[in-house]
Amino acid sequence: MIYDNHNRPITYLRLAVTDRCNLRCFYCMPEEGIKYLPKHQVLTFEEMERIVQVLARLGIQKVRITGGEPFVRAGLMNFLHRLAAVDGLTDISLTTNGVLTAPHIADLAALGVKSVNLSLDTLDRERFRKITRRDELPAVLKTLDALISAGIQTKINAVVMDGQNTQDLIPLANLTHSLPVDVRFIEEMPFNGEGSHYPVLNWTHKRIVDEIRSHFPDLEKLPDPPFSTSANYQIPGHQGTIGVIAAFSRTFCGTCNRIRLTAQGTLKTCLYDNGVLDVRALLRSGASDNELTAAFLQAFAHRPLNGFEAEQRSVQAGGSVSESMSTIGG
Repeated sequence: MIYDNHNRPITYLRLAVTDRCNLRCFYCMPEEGIKYLPKHQVLTFEEMERIVQVLARLGIQKVRITGGEPFVRAGLMNFLHRLAAVDGLTDISLTTNGVLTAPHIADLAALGVKSVNLSLDTLDRERFRKITRRDELPAVLKTLDALISAGIQTKINAVVMDGQNTQDLIPLANLTHSLPVDVRFIEEMPFNGEGSHYPVLNWTHKRIVDEIRSHFPDLEKLPDPPFSTSANYQIPGHQGTIGVIAAFSRTFCGTCNRIRLTAQGTLKTCLYDNGVLDVRALLRSGASDNELTAAFLQAFAHRPLNGFEAEQRSVQAGGSVSESMSTIGG
């Protein structure tokens, strides 16, 4: 196992396989979309596989496939089968918006995919269309049903947005009554390609919990698993659970065990950093596995203490935190 300079183990890689997406969620990117990377600037699946092999030898045990939307990239399922054969990996998971996912769920289950995070900010079709700028809620709900039927652990990720979907908190929380799902409410972050929508974040993790508790006074706090990004709760008598992720408040940095690799091969040791290593350049300049290992270890040895330090470093270097989550890797 590898540890960073703050003695936190690093065991979890979030791997973006594309920066492209078939939705246009307003909190992720402008309506006109973002300027996507040319194909030659995106890591090939072979390059990604090699990176995962190197990181697995260092102690990475879990890989979560992200995007953009992973299923817009051709050949994804073949790549997942290759990842499943990498020595040392014990957990392959996936984050998706669910629009294109349903036809692949049986294959995902057969492959042993442990869990799927499904982005779903509202159960109201018109609000869904307004938030995502696409009328695809029926496809997403079909994916939700199929995931549950296949027995894949399903986490519903809902970004809480002032004036947009706060009326959906309780309907989404109610899904846990009869469904074995974890509904996770996430503080909105400024990664939307244009900067934060609000001068002040009104819907903090504390307010989200207060709102849920106002409807479910017996809401119970659950023990949080190691390295959990969410504070976890359950409504007595409900099958599923509720999580609240302080993504903007950044209360979980002290136990963060994850790193990110963008589709263009940029290593991020924190969501809020500007990228700390150009892995693609190393690969394409002929770096050996030993050289890749040394570069990773050097990056891990200078990891920021928390998201606030990472953001400060980025700003000092002339960057910002307004990049699209589709580019960063959701």
